[in-house]
Amino acid sequence: MRYFYDCEFLEDGKTIELISIGIVADDGREYYAVNSEAPMGRIRANDWLMRNVVTSLPITGERSMETYLAHAANSYPKPSTAFIDLDQTATVVRPRQVIANEVRDFLLAGDLDLELWANYAACDFVALYQLFGPLIALPDGIPMFTHDFQQALRAAGNPPTPQQEVGLHNALDDARHLKACFDAIGARHG
Repeated sequence: MRYFYDCEFLEDGKTIELISIGIVADDGREYYAVNSEAPMGRIRANDWLMRNVVTSLPITGERSMETYLAHAANSYPKPSTAFIDLDQTATVVRPRQVIANEVRDFLLAGDLDLELWANYAACDFVALYQLFGPLIALPDGIPMFTHDFQQALRAAGNPPTPQQEVGLHNALDDARHLKACFDAIGARHG
């Protein structure tokens, strides 16, 4: 069974911190969660994440976000983001350990010969496996690697893929789009 996933994350060249994860299985099941322990102070300081990722998360401080987005990217002085935070009451916002348990159960609920797929997969895979600790702590049955869609696309001769219409940088919408792209090149080149 193939699982198409996407992680949104904060990376600073030294660490990768999970913000959210979306997974779509070949059998139609889907999973989405937002990390309640994401380092929001550091995320709020990152203009790109604020404009592209945080806008798709359940947050408090919507008016502060509107004010922030009304200013040009990387403008100074930056409007205050102090009131923008994750909405801890949203059902998709969960602690890392809960996400790890749910991801493990989700992935191992299907065919045990599973394949993981991500687009530009390197950082997504790190964010995924770090849910469980170091790489060697991955639960039995979950592969220690992820197939990279960009490699498959290149091997297929770089055919056109569908454009993503909604939810760019929303982990679940990105995972859905990845599956649609995979299905499109598989149908033509499978």
